[in-house]
Amino acid sequence: MRRALIVGLASLFAGALLGTSPAEAASLGRYEVHGVADDDMLKMRAGPGTGYDVIVGLPNGTVLRVHSCQQTGGTRWCEVSLDRARGLRGHVSWAYLRKL
Repeated sequence: MRRALIVGLASLFAGALLGTSPAEAASLGRYEVHGVADDDMLKMRAGPGTGYDVIVGLPNGTVLRVHSCQQTGGTRWCEVSLDRARGLRGHVSWAYLRKL
């Protein structure tokens, strides 16, 4: 019983740190790529992790629609689509997104 309580509280605490619950994450809205080095691009991947294939590189300023986010290891990954090409979907690290 005590272990279940601790696990439950840890889950609530983690959710608070991430800022949104999974239900809220589905409506995160429009974000732009921000904070990528000038000579690099944010990699949109086929899944939520660095082990997935890179679909496309996104420079700073690229506008994305964030559909949902999930924690995988130490990184929060978001499923996104390009604002101007919504059929192109993939996953990017939350750390490089800024709310519009």
